[in-house]
Amino acid sequence: MEEFTEAYRYEKAKDKVDNLRAFYIHFIGYIVFNTAITTIKIIDDLDEGKTLNEALFDFGSVAIWLIWGIGIAFHAFSVYGFDYFLGKNWESRKLQECMEEEEFFLNQNE
Repeated sequence: MEEFTEAYRYEKAKDKVDNLRAFYIHFIGYIVFNTAITTIKIIDDLDEGKTLNEALFDFGSVAIWLIWGIGIAFHAFSVYGFDYFLGKNWESRKLQECMEEEEFFLNQNE
């Protein structure tokens, strides 16, 4: 029996490490690609005659960081345990809540 629990614990730990690794790769890609895209966009804006301030705070420069940042945030929530919002147990918790509400209303109508 102890062999089973040790193997289970190892698999859970391995899954966690794999998820962390995937998140780190995702985050590094986020930084590298967004930095490159933003740099190119700023250089193009400066060549078009915009000021540095206008180029830095242009919607196109900021939007990619924000949009992809939302994805990074959800990935971080799933990896670091903030799985309450649409996480691993969310569906079962919601089903249980709906069943309890249904039972409550059925009992009230009797």
